[in-house]
Amino acid sequence: MPPLTPGSVRSAEEVNEQIRGLWLRAGGRLTSEQRAEYDRLVTEWAAAVRAEIVKAA
Repeated sequence: MPPLTPGSVRSAEEVNEQIRGLWLRAGGRLTSEQRAEYDRLVTEWAAAVRAEIVKAA
C-alpha cells in the first residue's frame, strides 16, 4: 500500500476492518511482513481517530 499523503486519512472504522481482516487471514500469528503491515495500519488507525476527534470538536 502506498504511503499516506496529508489529508488522505481513511476512517478509523475502515482501517480497523483492515486490521481485523489481517488477523483473520493470519490465523492469529503474524509473519514479520504482516507485523510490519499491522504496525503501519495501527499508526494509520491512530491518525484517523485523532482526525475524527478534531472534526467532532
